[in-house]
Amino acid sequence: MFDKSKSSPKIDHDEKCSGSARYVSDIHIDGMLFAKTVRSPIAKGIIRSIAIPPLPEGYHIVDHHDILSQNYVKMIFKDWPVFAVDEVNYVGEPIMLVVGPDKAVIETIISNIKIGYEEMTPMFELTKIAVTKGFKKGDVARAFAEAKTIIEETFETGYQEQAYIEPQGMLGYLEGDKITLIGSIQCPYYVKNAVLNCLGYPDDKVRVIQPPVGGAFGGKEEFPSTIACQIATAIAKIRQPIKLIFEREEDMVVTTKRHPSFTKMRAAIDENNRVIGITAQVGIDGGAYIGLSGVVLSRALIAVTGAYTIPALAASGNVYITNTVPTGAFRGFGAPQMIFAIEMMMNHIAKKLGLDPLEFRLNHLAKQGDLTSTSGLFRDPIIMEKMIDKAMEISNYRQKMQQYASSKYRGIGMSFFLHGCGFTGSGETTIIKANVKLRKDENDQVYVLVAAVDMGQGCRTSLHRVVVQTLEIPPEQVTFDYPNTDDVPDSGPTVASRTMMIVGGLLARAALKLKQTWKKGHSQEIIEQYVQPSYVVWDEDNLQGDAYPAYSWGVNVVEVDICPITYQVKVAGIWSVYDVGKAIDERIVIGQADGGIAQGVAYGYLEVMEVKQGKLRQKNFTDYIIPTSVDMAPTETVLYENPFAYGPYGAKGVGELTLVGGAPAIAQAIENAINKPINRIPATPELIMETLAHE
Repeated sequence: MFDKSKSSPKIDHDEKCSGSARYVSDIHIDGMLFAKTVRSPIAKGIIRSIAIPPLPEGYHIVDHHDILSQNYVKMIFKDWPVFAVDEVNYVGEPIMLVVGPDKAVIETIISNIKIGYEEMTPMFELTKIAVTKGFKKGDVARAFAEAKTIIEETFETGYQEQAYIEPQGMLGYLEGDKITLIGSIQCPYYVKNAVLNCLGYPDDKVRVIQPPVGGAFGGKEEFPSTIACQIATAIAKIRQPIKLIFEREEDMVVTTKRHPSFTKMRAAIDENNRVIGITAQVGIDGGAYIGLSGVVLSRALIAVTGAYTIPALAASGNVYITNTVPTGAFRGFGAPQMIFAIEMMMNHIAKKLGLDPLEFRLNHLAKQGDLTSTSGLFRDPIIMEKMIDKAMEISNYRQKMQQYASSKYRGIGMSFFLHGCGFTGSGETTIIKANVKLRKDENDQVYVLVAAVDMGQGCRTSLHRVVVQTLEIPPEQVTFDYPNTDDVPDSGPTVASRTMMIVGGLLARAALKLKQTWKKGHSQEIIEQYVQPSYVVWDEDNLQGDAYPAYSWGVNVVEVDICPITYQVKVAGIWSVYDVGKAIDERIVIGQADGGIAQGVAYGYLEVMEVKQGKLRQKNFTDYIIPTSVDMAPTETVLYENPFAYGPYGAKGVGELTLVGGAPAIAQAIENAINKPINRIPATPELIMETLAHE
């Protein structure tokens, strides 16, 4: 049996020697039990009765009665329960855990649990508003009053599944009266703080360890906190090690997705064919609980004008609550929905005015010194014109546009976009307050202590490289292990394209201080805390000011062939140019770019996820189609240097930028191929056929 009085089991994280990584599901502890979740089969209802069969010895039920403190998952709001109490609000909502040593017996117990529901009428339409946000810039009323032309369109986007390789999973055990959790996560301190809130434990009675993580893409930002609270509650009750690993179908049915959205845009155009004002009304489907949806909405609204400068702007939006699986973080965090809308809107305006779309869009590009959408300032150089020229050169864009104009079912499209780096506004200083630590021992070995998670994006390599290069010492003299909240300070979550720019910047400054004070053969410790650039001024309530300290920029070009019989889209080529400040490790950045554009393009034409009466119709990789190597085209990526003063060696954000332009680029390519407007994604064969049928 597992001896509860002994210290924690040794978790071997050193995959360098063995050539294999130990994920959560690979870790075993003697005496470990397994857990499985009992979930609601209905979208909305009252729990009237629960009948549990006699439990064999060693098997347990864990539910809301066992919560030691707060039965909600600590995020922003308090509406998301750890376990359902007397009502359920979406298919798959957790009601209890069944815990025991044999998975087959657990399945039998679950099949014999009888829960009586009084079903209620679920809400699937976007009518119940939970969060409202908005802002204005310039004189919108005057812009529309003076407009020569007003053009209005509506755009829609669907769900998108993160489709990480490793499903959600968590393992926990006791060390005396202290709970340790090992999870497939992005944000160790999010998990720790949620568990402390749920159990009511003091800070030193919970620790979180991050092992190797098989992908996340935002899907392991907030959701692992729900599993952690459930497992921690079970461990506190049963006092044995417990593991909970989702099977793929369960993972897809109950975890957060990208928010479906609709965006209604109106544009005021003057006699010189310039857009002088835009109004945008945005709605996103938050699912059953708000979670992070309010922040996603904010970031969507901030991205409303994309890479363009529009002098007058009124943007407003709502988070709607429906009886569907909660939606949440996904790479891009609201921006992909809006970049799609504004790129297609600008393209359509030009076509309706009889203008060349490329020239029209070039005439509206943001320039250094312009006001951002939220009336902040683009302070840094913007090199988009040079990047666009390069993208057109490597893709042969102009010639192909002319060539394909007379040949139906072949098309090429180009998107312009930006992405803010780091947390919105003052979030880095008022919410995160990131710290990093460098520790040097008597043998002059340096240890990097940060909470940044490597989930496949390579931060263990790139952050390690920042420290090595700054200290000018051999790589083997710097150790960077997986985060353990007992050892590392809270350097913030691994989200928002902040890891290299914020955490890497802090490490570079800490390493420089260590280098300047280096005492050979002596222990030393350097702690560096993030300080926002003094020019960043932000009003969170009114969404006004500098939303981000810096922006990364990009251009995507996508070429397609469409089958005239099946309307199946084949991606024939992808070309991208990015300004990410400075690539610390070019191989890693290119890897991020290749993965990001694959997700972005697939979001635009391939990945279909639908909900019918509260149930997801696509719940495995047979039904939910993601791109394979066969679906992806030859890809060429060019990186332009445009260093940011506050980033390490000039680095800015990479991860999200490389996704957000993919959908509008392929949507424009499809639109040009069929000579019909695309206002909804994914642009599936069915949508293309429907669009062509309405001449």
